Amino acid sequence: MQLSKIISADNVLPAVQAGSKKQLLQLLSDRAAAFTGLNERTIFDALMQREKLGSTGLGNGIAIPHGRFSGIDRVHGLFARLTRPVDFDTPDHQPVDLVFLLMAPEGAGADHLKALARVSRLLRNAQLVDKLRATSDRDALYALITEQASSEAA
Repeated sequence: MQLSKIISADNVLPAVQAGSKKQLLQLLSDRAAAFTGLNERTIFDALMQREKLGSTGLGNGIAIPHGRFSGIDRVHGLFARLTRPVDFDTPDHQPVDLVFLLMAPEGAGADHLKALARVSRLLRNAQLVDKLRATSDRDALYALITEQASSEAA
């Protein structure tokens, strides 16, 4: 699954400011509502419900909040680079500064899992993560995400 089919450059947020996990998820939900047409509150509630099952924070400053939604027909992504890390209840207790939100259609079992695996694999690349943290330009961040993902898939 190519990340360029999931995320557009417009959905890369290079300098998000949030004071908490909840505030961050609210900001991401608001932004996701704009490009999916879903209600912001519906997105936020689904993300918070998922977090209650267990944090989507992976560790090493990375989180991949995700959920399934009726009303969308494909997997959508949103990447955010935070100006200051926030506590995200990660296994390593490190705050999060890189977030990749994934939204999948309600019945998209395999596609949802493929997208999660793809993003997780991408964000385990320590060199890429360092470059993402060192870059504040939207287009450069988008290129890093999509080009790295393409080269790994080859």
